[in-house]
Amino acid sequence: MNYRRIVCLSTEAVETLYALGAEDAIAGISGFTTRPARARAEKPKVSGFSSSRIERILNVQPDLVIGFSDMQAGICSELVSAGVEVHLFNQRDIAGIFHMVNVLAALVGKQDAGWSLVDVLQAKIEQVRAQSSQWSARPKVYFEEWNDPPISGIGWVSELIAIAGGDDIFPELAAHSSAKARIIADADEVVRRAPDIIIGSWCGKKFRPETVTGRPGWDAIPAVRDGMVAEVKSADILSPGPGAITEGLPQIAALVRQWQELRA
Repeated sequence: MNYRRIVCLSTEAVETLYALGAEDAIAGISGFTTRPARARAEKPKVSGFSSSRIERILNVQPDLVIGFSDMQAGICSELVSAGVEVHLFNQRDIAGIFHMVNVLAALVGKQDAGWSLVDVLQAKIEQVRAQSSQWSARPKVYFEEWNDPPISGIGWVSELIAIAGGDDIFPELAAHSSAKARIIADADEVVRRAPDIIIGSWCGKKFRPETVTGRPGWDAIPAVRDGMVAEVKSADILSPGPGAITEGLPQIAALVRQWQELRA
């Protein structure tokens, strides 16, 4: 069965279906959808991210609802009780992103397009990896997903940092899917780990570098001292879909390149 009236509760599903050429199968999207920009004009917004009146979803008569993570488990449970078919993804790494692409492709009868899209994404990764492999030194990178409390980067972000030529300073936290498990209880630990680059991506709100650089004791951090504190917008990196690779990865790679040039 190829689904023809899909509601997407998260932006990466919308992005992927458009990339597959299956946008006509989308019956509704989340109001938090950011990619592609045209989807916001073309598709009805029927939900938030983690909350929704399911009547708005039911009104578009979906034959499938695509969700993501435990944060949408409540909505998905209500929809199942209402008789709607639901697929809840939970990808937390790059391999999971590729799997999500191929599963979505199969659901809409676009398997060949799915394989082609994965090939394109893998080629982008290998291109960046080849560029970063020429450098002898690897900067230590602190990725801040939220500021209060400070939360470090999730799995696919940590992987993208490594591909770009850096080393995540909290690799032990990146393995945790829950943001709560990635809270940095002692902000001085960032100072002790002395990142060369700080990347802020505050999950839907504007990153303010001065907030980071003004934290007590953080003036001793190499990244702060050298002006290597920058934003990668959350829409470009925090959704586990193609955009994290096509948009987020090049921005991380550019920051690593800037650091390499600074130390040359």
